[in-house]
Amino acid sequence: MIKKMKLKGKVAIITGAGAGIGEATALLFAKEGAKICCNSLTESAKNVVGKIKSSGEDAIFVQADISVEEEANRIIEKTIEFYDKIDILFNNAGIVLGGAIDTISTEDWDRTMAVNVRGIYLVTKYAIPYLRKTRGVIINNSSSVAFKGVKDRAAYTASKGAVLSMTRAMAADYLEDKIRVNAICPGTTNTSSLTERIKSRGGNFEEVKQQYISRQRLGRLGTPEEIAEGVLFLTVNEFCTGVSLLVDGGMTM
Repeated sequence: MIKKMKLKGKVAIITGAGAGIGEATALLFAKEGAKICCNSLTESAKNVVGKIKSSGEDAIFVQADISVEEEANRIIEKTIEFYDKIDILFNNAGIVLGGAIDTISTEDWDRTMAVNVRGIYLVTKYAIPYLRKTRGVIINNSSSVAFKGVKDRAAYTASKGAVLSMTRAMAADYLEDKIRVNAICPGTTNTSSLTERIKSRGGNFEEVKQQYISRQRLGRLGTPEEIAEGVLFLTVNEFCTGVSLLVDGGMTM
């Protein structure tokens, strides 16, 4: 029996597709039949495009900084140039810069907001006219920290709270356009980004990693693939809009 592909004929944009949740989602969406525009700040998503093409699926790479208006718009323009439509936008790109209010630099605060909040605004702004045509869907990557505060993550937590609230506002704004807007809210996920953050803290790597693991009541880190499955659910379930889906190993219990 041939498995029916859930996204056959769809065109998806995934920002921050070079690693972690973005990469896992790009690979899953391609497997489900979608054509993918993979964006990343560096050239990392070029490798993901290679993986997708080697499996016989279709993808393009667009290198761009989503916090810069012209570059955010270029992601949309290139997608339309190659595929002529947009059905799905996964606003996944984000950064994690540590610190409390009195320890994080103003530069790091501003950069966090520029990428995590302004970036979603800019990419979505230019995608909306095309999503109206397809009655498409937007998934924003928020976080479990939008529901539960964690130490030394003031800017990140504020930005992800903004994403969560913005998702609800967007869902209301585009209801009549039949554009659905949802938020995925991951717990701590085992990605290369997390590995780098653990290393940057110094000390014993395994001990620091265990501190992150202990935040999840299930006693382990999430996998990018588990988060990607949540993104797929929010994409295909047509009764979901304004939804905040926690995939967090019990972190917010």
